[in-house]
Amino acid sequence: MPTILYVKQGCPWCIAAEEELQKLGVKYERREVRSNPEFFKEMQEISGQSKAPVLDVDGRILADFGPEQLAGFLKG
Repeated sequence: MPTILYVKQGCPWCIAAEEELQKLGVKYERREVRSNPEFFKEMQEISGQSKAPVLDVDGRILADFGPEQLAGFLKG
């Protein structure tokens, strides 16, 4: 199951999350939710909210987070 990052185009928190994931060497599928209603619906269903970014790692969800939270979450 791929790691999926739900983002909103132009969102500074989303940009920071992507930069941090790249810095950590994490491969992920990027899903932009403003231009794709299906991705937006998926993000809402898994996170219970409409805020981005949302990270899905094998069914573990980190919603509306800052980049400083990523390393700890990824460790499990």
